[in-house]
Amino acid sequence: MIQSGAYNYINVLDKALDASWLRNSVISNNMANVDTPGFKRQDVHFEEYLMNEVGYTDSLDDEVANADLDGLTASTYTEYAMVDYRLDGNNVDIDTESAELAKNQIKYYTMLDSVNQEFNRLKSVMKSS
Repeated sequence: MIQSGAYNYINVLDKALDASWLRNSVISNNMANVDTPGFKRQDVHFEEYLMNEVGYTDSLDDEVANADLDGLTASTYTEYAMVDYRLDGNNVDIDTESAELAKNQIKYYTMLDSVNQEFNRLKSVMKSS
């Protein structure tokens, strides 16, 4: 995390990238355990935390500048722990996991591109000075 106002968006994107990386690992684990009896699907909470930090005012710049980045961390939870889709107690659907993995990878690369754009903007400002 970089401690400067010029890096506010980069810092928030860094946290979002960490959450996306964690989600990728969790989805991969779900896929690896698709045939494990009693295994329950896991997922990651992050977007709700992000919305609580930066999503409820008209000024996104102010919200990002004042975001509590230490409190903005992803957490893993077991989804539908009491629901079984199959007789063996497992609730992982490989098609759903594959779609979620593809969706997460698109999000990850989009955020990575946004970080690169932020650094390019900063580099452009430094060159023009």
